[in-house]
Amino acid sequence: MSQIPQEFMDLFERPVFAHLATITPKGEVQVNPVWVDLHEGLVRFNSARGRQKDRNIRHNPQVALSLLDPDQPYRYLEVRGRVVEITEEGADAVIDGLARKYLGVDRFPYHAPGETRVTYLLQPEHCTKMA
Repeated sequence: MSQIPQEFMDLFERPVFAHLATITPKGEVQVNPVWVDLHEGLVRFNSARGRQKDRNIRHNPQVALSLLDPDQPYRYLEVRGRVVEITEEGADAVIDGLARKYLGVDRFPYHAPGETRVTYLLQPEHCTKMA
């Protein structure tokens, strides 16, 4: 079990996009930009139930993500690990909190009708850093 290196915590505090890599049921790699933060030492991100990344994570919880410092493009962090929790409980509040961080608004403005939000918690197992 790995922890996020202290000197890279700022990437989770600032509105830095992460690129999340998941594996499709066919074994193909899919990469999506996602908003992230840390929750009790775990990387937290959010999506909607039924989207491709949601289906991929439910099929194979091993994922990787990378964060690139927008101010120093040769400074980045890669986190590999396993999604250890998938929950709909409180997911609307989580996406609203991420919208405050990334957009400066109180509520996530892109809800689709009938959409159910889902929160994922990623346990870091390996971190690669470049500073």
